[in-house]
Amino acid sequence: MTSKVDEALGYEQARDELIEVVRRLEAGGTTLEESLALWERGEELAKVCRRWLDGARKRLDAALAEAEEEAESSADDAADDSE
Repeated sequence: MTSKVDEALGYEQARDELIEVVRRLEAGGTTLEESLALWERGEELAKVCRRWLDGARKRLDAALAEAEEEAESSADDAADDSE
């Protein structure tokens, strides 16, 4: 479960911290306990990033749907005016 602090992280902050976690894991030299803690932190950060990206996708989809509806409405109005 994510903490309130994680929920307050912006996408870029979470992404940057995740990059650092991955770098540390790939570099090695940590104990098993440290590696597990880093892995768990990385999973939480990935969830934060995923939530941000999912939210951005929903907003983009909504904006595109609205633009499409406006375009269809304008086309219908133009067709009505030409009759």
